[in-house]
Amino acid sequence: MSLYHTYLQEIEDRKAEGLHPKPVDDVALLNEIIDQIKDPNHPEREASLNYFIYNVLPGTTSAAGAKAAFLKDIILGQVEVAEIDGASAFEQLSHMKGGPSIEVLLDLALGQDEAIALEAAVVLKTQVFLYEADTDRLAAAHEAGHAMATDILKSYAQAEFFTNLPDVEETIDVVTYVAGVGDISTDLLSPGSDAHSRSDRELHGKSMFEHDTVRQNELLELQKQHPDKRVMLVAEKGTMGVGSSRMSGVNNVALWIGKQASEYVPFINIAPVVAGTNGISPIFLTTVGVTGGIGVDLKNWVKTVDSEGNTVLDADGEPVLEQVYSVDTGTVFTINTKTKKLCQGDKELIDLSASLTPQ
Repeated sequence: MSLYHTYLQEIEDRKAEGLHPKPVDDVALLNEIIDQIKDPNHPEREASLNYFIYNVLPGTTSAAGAKAAFLKDIILGQVEVAEIDGASAFEQLSHMKGGPSIEVLLDLALGQDEAIALEAAVVLKTQVFLYEADTDRLAAAHEAGHAMATDILKSYAQAEFFTNLPDVEETIDVVTYVAGVGDISTDLLSPGSDAHSRSDRELHGKSMFEHDTVRQNELLELQKQHPDKRVMLVAEKGTMGVGSSRMSGVNNVALWIGKQASEYVPFINIAPVVAGTNGISPIFLTTVGVTGGIGVDLKNWVKTVDSEGNTVLDADGEPVLEQVYSVDTGTVFTINTKTKKLCQGDKELIDLSASLTPQ
């Protein structure tokens, strides 16, 4: 049986578990897929195109190397694929996050075809995952008088990969989902007992809320009810993200409530919005920031004080808390990134300067 037919069987097995096709990371499988794309009469050609364009792991996987090389052949006119023109090939390379794609873009930018070199340079100026070998290659070309290499290096020196990014939306409408009362551990978001599945992001996503499908379905229903809003995951009367599984925890949260990072890369999401009455655990907040997300210190409960300014205690000696505003599931807020305020309608509730730093 071919690797491709084994892959189709795996797809059927995953479908029975409610899962989509696993992203391709093996070069041998992708080479079979590419051969089927080249054959205009192959019965699996359309499906193969879909897997090639939308279901290959980027970065330094062996499959990424084969994808980058095939896209290079398309750009150079050595292979013709009606569904993938040069612009589409460059677009896909721009989403492959380093590794072989950078090598291909450098080949094209430093090549003989000026028009292709210019297009490759435009893409390269947006890329940040360059290794020392890549920058050394640019430096050597610059020193040899290659104008395109010099232009690319100037762009990097001016940080255009950052300064040319689109502006953050001025307002972000969010709807709350209270994930729990009290501190929320990363084990609730990404259980340690499911560590074996973390490389399969969609499968690991099923472990959210410790496999509690009732809460998972509540979250999905909330998203259906508010398609124009982002879900903000809340730790009511607690801190969000305590524990050590910060990266897998954030990945899982982003998978459920974040935005897809690239249409060409499945199950990798970014920019989740999380919140806690007592804020976000520092290392969890750092990881949220790395993904482009926002962590909100809600301060929606405060300690009650008496007329003399002393904290009022309950029968157990614990501070009596007073609610400043509600964040019950389904509550709608607006994050204003310009004024750095959390608002409800026209009312400003809290300052978000600490959540919206220049970083």
